[in-house]
Amino acid sequence: MTAVFSHGRLRLYLLKLLDDGPKHGYELIRLLEDRFLGLYAPSAGTIYPRLQRLEAEGLVTHTAAGGRKTYGITDAGLDELRQRAGELAALEADIAASVADLSTLAGEIRSEVRGSTRDLKRELSEATRQTRRARWVPPASSYRPPADAPRAALLDELDQRLAAFTAEVGRLARARQFSDTQLRTAIRLLDGALDGLRRLLR
Repeated sequence: MTAVFSHGRLRLYLLKLLDDGPKHGYELIRLLEDRFLGLYAPSAGTIYPRLQRLEAEGLVTHTAAGGRKTYGITDAGLDELRQRAGELAALEADIAASVADLSTLAGEIRSEVRGSTRDLKRELSEATRQTRRARWVPPASSYRPPADAPRAALLDELDQRLAAFTAEVGRLARARQFSDTQLRTAIRLLDGALDGLRRLLR
């Protein structure tokens, strides 16, 4: 977003949003978030200092009610918008292109996560089937379940743990709160867990 709103362009876009009617700071943040389809939202620390500078320049003014400031554009602000109409049109085109790029990236990430989740479910299911067929005897130093714990009960518990794990991975993937780095790390962690299961079941 810094490229789209570089060189004072966010300032110009705030004037454009206020040209549609008075708004308080969080309304402006939400409008920007909507414009970017929820893929970007500026922080209050980004918006409010710019509003203050616009007000100091006489381009906006504010009224206070109930502890909240509502900002409106002034005649001077409208003049600036008219003078910079060409720049505003270019900005709108850049925003549209940026939104398209972000949407494509988000779609690729969602597809990658869904694919990884499907692979994980398939491999966990296969690991469960192999465990049921296995006749592995643990070494003497390994943990031994209580003698009264039947094998079927242990397999049922393994099934439940695998199902809960898979459901939790799916829930986290659908939450859409991962950064690119976190997604890559999560995928590596899942791959590591599968490698550990494979070594265990050999």
